[in-house]
Amino acid sequence: MSAHKLLGKPIQEAILKGVEKGLAELARVGHRAPKLTAILIGDDPASAIYVRTKTRTCEELGIDSETIELPENISTEDVIGCIDELNTNEGVDGILVQLPLPTGVDTDAVLDTIDPRKDVDGLHPHNVGLLVQGRPRFVPATPGGIMQMLDRRGIEIEGANAVIIGRSEIVGKPMASLLMHRNATVTVCHSRTRDLQAVCRSADILVVAIGRDAMVTKDFVKSGATVIDVGINRVAERDRVEEIFGEHSDWEKFNQRGYIVVGDVHPEVQEIAGALTPVPGGVGPLTIGMLMSNTLEAARLRATPGG
Repeated sequence: MSAHKLLGKPIQEAILKGVEKGLAELARVGHRAPKLTAILIGDDPASAIYVRTKTRTCEELGIDSETIELPENISTEDVIGCIDELNTNEGVDGILVQLPLPTGVDTDAVLDTIDPRKDVDGLHPHNVGLLVQGRPRFVPATPGGIMQMLDRRGIEIEGANAVIIGRSEIVGKPMASLLMHRNATVTVCHSRTRDLQAVCRSADILVVAIGRDAMVTKDFVKSGATVIDVGINRVAERDRVEEIFGEHSDWEKFNQRGYIVVGDVHPEVQEIAGALTPVPGGVGPLTIGMLMSNTLEAARLRATPGG
């Protein structure tokens, strides 16, 4: 058996078509195009690529976008000052702080400063609380995109055993809330979980978001399970590439780039899973699509009297 590939691009296209329709409706009633401002701190290459992808998608849709680049050694207070200005700027609908932040910047303090009505990543405590209550304003983009994938591919959620490896604020915790509110039985695993493989083998839906290359092997997965691989890791050690891919190693690509991209799920899982998101090409496009959807929703909210 070979797992069905759950490709993100077709789902992203469907999400973006809905965004385009919403943008046209805003324009029809005389509202300007939404504006998304991203804050990029430091020079992390992966973060820079991600922000550029978001910017390009905004341009394709007709959403105004701006990227504010700040130095690695900036203080928490100065980042907060920048966000305060964006909060009061009536021309800005959505604010995105690209994570992770440098070690010298207090992530919680920064996220807590964002106006909840402009918090398109859904990470402000107010928006987290709404999500937990089952009445979300902004769903964090990656979990929201995964839910779109499950729904649009007809994967049964109600009554399913769902296991999430990873309890981050960005993926693990909101993913658990979303699945729970759809009547899945949810287990969240982490570094202290006992007999992790056995817990994961109980899953009808397995979501993996831990940032460890190819950690989840087929020993973690029951036959026919749906596996969502959120991880994206660069493997630059030749021995590790060979260990993961064996005779299927793409040495031409490795020699060109100096690394191979792999998820948190080992390629061998495709032999046993019923459906699997590839890396790259699975979850990534969904995240971008949902961010655009959240930006549209922020503009709608601010265009509504009392919003």
